[in-house]
Amino acid sequence: MPAVWQRHPRYFLLVALVLTATFFLLGPYQSPPSTDSYAAYIRDSTLPARIERAEGVYQKTITDRKGLIQKYGPTSRDIAMFPSDKDPWPAYTVWSFFPPSFNCPHELERVGALGDGGKWACGLSRLEHKPDCIIYTFGMNYETSFEAEILERTRHCQVWGYDYRSSSFGSHIKNNYRSHFFSWGLANIDSHEGKPKLYTLKTLLEMNKHDHIDVLKIDIEGWEFDTLTQIIQPYLLSGEPLPFGQLILELHTWDKKFNEFLPWWEMLEQAGLRPFMNEVNLVYQNYNRGKDTDLAEYSFINIKGNNIFVSDPHDAVMDSDVI
Repeated sequence: MPAVWQRHPRYFLLVALVLTATFFLLGPYQSPPSTDSYAAYIRDSTLPARIERAEGVYQKTITDRKGLIQKYGPTSRDIAMFPSDKDPWPAYTVWSFFPPSFNCPHELERVGALGDGGKWACGLSRLEHKPDCIIYTFGMNYETSFEAEILERTRHCQVWGYDYRSSSFGSHIKNNYRSHFFSWGLANIDSHEGKPKLYTLKTLLEMNKHDHIDVLKIDIEGWEFDTLTQIIQPYLLSGEPLPFGQLILELHTWDKKFNEFLPWWEMLEQAGLRPFMNEVNLVYQNYNRGKDTDLAEYSFINIKGNNIFVSDPHDAVMDSDVI
């Protein structure tokens, strides 16, 4: 007996076409757009893709920095932090070499008060419902509008504040069970006898039984250079990622030379820290007219490891823009 397809070839062809179309429409695979298509070049809709694109931009900044040093140097020893106003006057300051060119992959916003006290943060929405959210903040000196907004906008964040110049958080925070204050200082050594009591970040993490910090905020009046060196070097040696996802830092470059500042900054970069926002402290400058603009706020995201700002939680919705 002849096969069905031989007796009714048109019928068989129709069935084959229907099945093929069904598998194509319902199947998970879709062919990539043509390389001639504009859509083929838009590939930053996911969080990893946005991080990768931002890192590409930042690597260009590092290359451009070397070119700027060569132009005005030609070595880092020849670069002035703030050049004198005399011919030939080079058009730069130290901050020109370190622009915050890494793009925040989430929303960028100023948290806390406008003017003094507020800080630029990336992706605060990712902390709103995070169950193990931890914030460490050093050197508030009673200006705690940033910390207060964090507590107000999140459900679970615990804020740990340290400042040997203060006896409590500022008036923005009152009787919040998620806030913890100590009149201690952050330093590159442990010195618990006498006053002020100084602690390394490693010691505080061990005391508090924490293995991560979501946002680390530091304003310690020039001690940030030695302190961050002490924090970061062990992680560089071990190859482990830093234990914090975001660093908000005020830099005080008093009496710093460029060839001292540059390797310290490069250490931050080597550890995975990328600046996404900066703000020269013009309030300080207004009270110190005629002096150098040697204070600046910088906000960094840590691109190494799997912190919440660069990695979606395991139970996240696949579309990272929803998080």
